[in-house]
Amino acid sequence: MTITVGIRCDAGPRTGAGHLVRCVALAEELTARGAAVHFLSDLGGLPWAEQQLTARGLPWHPAPYDTVGLLAAAERLGLDALIVDSYELPPEQSRAVRASGRVVVAIVDGDPRGQDADIYVDQNLDAELQHPPLSPGAVRLAGLDYALLRRAVRDLRPATAPAAGSPRTPEVVAFFGATDAYRAAPVAARLLIRTGAACAATIVAADDGLRRELLALEPGPGQRIEVIAPTDDLPKLLAGAHLAISASGTSTWELLCLGLPAALLWVVENQIIGYGRTTARGLAAGLGHLPALTSSPIESAAAVDTLRKLLVSPAERAALAARAWAAVDGRGTARVADALLQGP
Repeated sequence: MTITVGIRCDAGPRTGAGHLVRCVALAEELTARGAAVHFLSDLGGLPWAEQQLTARGLPWHPAPYDTVGLLAAAERLGLDALIVDSYELPPEQSRAVRASGRVVVAIVDGDPRGQDADIYVDQNLDAELQHPPLSPGAVRLAGLDYALLRRAVRDLRPATAPAAGSPRTPEVVAFFGATDAYRAAPVAARLLIRTGAACAATIVAADDGLRRELLALEPGPGQRIEVIAPTDDLPKLLAGAHLAISASGTSTWELLCLGLPAALLWVVENQIIGYGRTTARGLAAGLGHLPALTSSPIESAAAVDTLRKLLVSPAERAALAARAWAAVDGRGTARVADALLQGP
């Protein structure tokens, strides 16, 4: 019997596309198993976000504004289950869908935010050590074993931990989501330039303003900076890089799965826990808080020193790569799909 699944997730200029990316990853797995998937989401006018769905043949519909609308959409589309990944959805909506007899899966980051679900998925590092309150009869899938990664990333995961390399000019990829709402790319580029170390950096500019700012920078001797728009080829770029610079968030687990040495910064409050855990475990290097990197000479100098060590030391990068690769095996989407399709 074909199961029909709805996905209600956030995406937009301020919220970014992290919720959408991990839901797309799960949708890929479900459709590969014969499920029909419909997105019930406003995509914030982000062409890149729309492309993620249309390129995969995933239909999407405007997000219902209230409980009545969501239930009507569930009935019209013949949904058997609903996946919720939202910081903004009122809990009464998931509660009503569950009361209608449909399975509800809530993808959360720590606090369930009152969502009522049969299955809770928290893909974050050490989430399995937490014990938040759950709905009666619910199960919880927690930790990096359940990291939801796109097929484009999983297919590029090396069979073994990447070996150390010693290129004359390390290749760096810096990216900060589909919107880079807090303008992190130029900050990262300036830090790279200040290291004085040779590097060839590909930096993703989410909009024309960021592109102009990045192109105005002057790299030092032995440094090259290429500025590109958001691209679906990012996983391939990452797989061929020696170092990634990114914000702590959903993409962190992709970097770990690829065994790619990464330097992370945190931008908003909901990233600080993941950032702290990941860097404390030595799974990635930490650059600090984005505002401090522009306002504090001490913080920015420390970040420059961290980047310099990673650029000039293959051993530093190899150690990070080995720990990262071992932390995420890339089978999280399969495990979550198993739980949904087999029933809570």
